[in-house]
Amino acid sequence: MKIILYLSEFIIPLLVFYIVGYALLKKNKVYEDFIDGAKDGLKTVVGILPTLIGLMVGVRVLRASGLLEMIGKLIGYFSGFVGLPAEVVPVIIVRLFSSSAATGLCLDIFKLYGTDSYTGFMVSVMMSCTETVFYTMSVYYMAAKVTKTRWTLAGALVSTAAGIVASVVITVLMGK
Repeated sequence: MKIILYLSEFIIPLLVFYIVGYALLKKNKVYEDFIDGAKDGLKTVVGILPTLIGLMVGVRVLRASGLLEMIGKLIGYFSGFVGLPAEVVPVIIVRLFSSSAATGLCLDIFKLYGTDSYTGFMVSVMMSCTETVFYTMSVYYMAAKVTKTRWTLAGALVSTAAGIVASVVITVLMGK
């Protein structure tokens, strides 16, 4: 076990030295290649920045207006019958758009109900079983300039629904 810990401390520096050494052996201009890559990365960041700002503002407006809680209570009235509390519904909705905003809602649930409660346990499992679908799609498709998304959204929403169902089932089975 100690050897794995020892190796883990040196794997990144060794990898960097290997890449630089290999580039030098191949007589590549390492620094110029690095600068070109950094320029491309900065162009990507500038290109996706409006999308990121739009997503963050949209989530904040939903949360501040109270619409998110209203939708959560409305859907939660029906979802409560299958073991999904109304307090978790806003997390599900926000998680589709923003991981950090969903984490904020998750922390609010932890403060209100506790981390070991039924709701706290379920939201913890749900955060690990789901993905920020719209954020991920917008960022990666914008960066890669993908225009034909085909079945990506449907597949992502089905997998998110599966993660939600799994989190409810796991929470119920764990007896929380």
